[in-house]
Amino acid sequence: MNRIISAILIFFVLFFTACSTRGKRVYNAHKYSAPKSYSSNKNAHSSVMDKKTYSHPTMRPYVIRGIRYYPTVVSVGDEFDGRASWYGPDFHGKHTSNGEIYNMYDMTAAHKTLPMNTIVKVTNIDNGLTTVVRVNDRGPFVATRIIDLSKSAASKINMIGTGTARVTIEILGFETKGKKKIPTKKELKASPQKATVSGFALQIASFSQVEGALKTQETYDDTDGYKTVIKDMENENGRIFKVWLKGFKSEQEARDYKAQGNFENAFIVRED
Repeated sequence: MNRIISAILIFFVLFFTACSTRGKRVYNAHKYSAPKSYSSNKNAHSSVMDKKTYSHPTMRPYVIRGIRYYPTVVSVGDEFDGRASWYGPDFHGKHTSNGEIYNMYDMTAAHKTLPMNTIVKVTNIDNGLTTVVRVNDRGPFVATRIIDLSKSAASKINMIGTGTARVTIEILGFETKGKKKIPTKKELKASPQKATVSGFALQIASFSQVEGALKTQETYDDTDGYKTVIKDMENENGRIFKVWLKGFKSEQEARDYKAQGNFENAFIVRED
């Protein structure tokens, strides 16, 4: 009888022990490779984006919560300001947008539009601390935030406690698979990073006579680094010459520039 009672007690102990652990997430460190760090030296990274990355599905426009995002190419040295956040345990072990397994201890980050494997230096504006990360995910999908850092990266710039921080992002280069080589001048010139992926432009004026369009083109060409072109079109009233400002890397960049109010009655157009 005592043996039967003992066996019953052991069963209940094991049963309730199993129940108490149910639903808890266990992180097995051996499933992940050792966290990789990235150099802040631009020469340590390729200045040319891998062509496979350029045509990867993660570079296609996508919609989240009704907002369309346009991934875009960038150049080494480009800088952006915004607010950073970080993500950790809730996503640890899950797939990132490019198919990797998210490891909150790796030096990685999520960005809405930067190409995957872009290497960026993130500087906390408030304390001057910096960290270097590789983009391998999409997000954060909050209008006021520019980048989501892994837990380890966030700790490097002392923003774990605050949750967010004002940051500057600098493009250092791109991680390429295989042996790294120094690109030739010809490769740099033909690099996809120099191309404009979106077809967005800003229409700044239109004329029924080409002379007005030519004068406007000459006046505003190379304004803030953007180029002007004349579009010769037909409408119900006949021939019309539209002046477009081109060179925006994304729809958001065009919207931000339009919001500056440099051109009255300007509006965004998309090329076919």
